[in-house]
Amino acid sequence: MALTGYVFWTIIGCGVVTWLSRVIPFVLVKQFELPRWLVEFLSFVPVAIMTALVVENLFVAHPGHLPTLNLGNTLATLPALVTAIITKSLLAIVVVGIAAMALVRALGWG
Repeated sequence: MALTGYVFWTIIGCGVVTWLSRVIPFVLVKQFELPRWLVEFLSFVPVAIMTALVVENLFVAHPGHLPTLNLGNTLATLPALVTAIITKSLLAIVVVGIAAMALVRALGWG
């Protein structure tokens, strides 16, 4: 019974720390005016995160060897990339990406 309480309070504590680490920066930013160079720098963060997430899923890691291309994910990424270039609509990109991945899996390519 004591272990259950310990686990419960650990989960609650982790949740509070996570919540605070996400809320405090917003509270601080509202109190201060950020320099223009910092705002410009931070504008690249979403692009960098999305690029890292996409590229990570395009390759399969092999410890001690070079990574190989994940063919299924690459085939699904291509139509989504074309959609991104043409429409610049996040909704369209997500819909095309999901449909492309469904097609790739239905055809057994990935």
